[in-house]
Amino acid sequence: MDRKAFLKISCNSCLIGAAALLVPGCSPSVYNIFKAEAVNNTIQVPLQLFKSSSLQIVRPKGWQYDIAVQKKPDNTFTALMLRCTHMDNQLITAQNGFSCSLHGSRYNAEGAVIKGPAESNLKKFNTRVESNNIVILI
Repeated sequence: MDRKAFLKISCNSCLIGAAALLVPGCSPSVYNIFKAEAVNNTIQVPLQLFKSSSLQIVRPKGWQYDIAVQKKPDNTFTALMLRCTHMDNQLITAQNGFSCSLHGSRYNAEGAVIKGPAESNLKKFNTRVESNNIVILI
């Protein structure tokens, strides 16, 4: 294959890949990540973040795993550690829950196992609302 043909095929592949990301259902779920610090066994997340989405991914400084914070229809909040309970792998957001790319474990939005090999539910943190923040108790 000559250089011109190689470049043409490569560029077309890039264009097809980019187009797939724009088509609903072809791209992975993407959420903004809120970076936070743990202070006095708490993590504070601004309430205003939940105006755009009921799910926020929080990345505590120095932690290996993210936390998924979800606003429920009754205006309460849940916080789940995104660590697979099977082999401690970071979880990714998936349709209606979370999944592990290592061995395929899946969890629903409440953190309950819906597909193994994981057998234990995700770790939940207590939360409370203070002023304009969600406080995650760690």
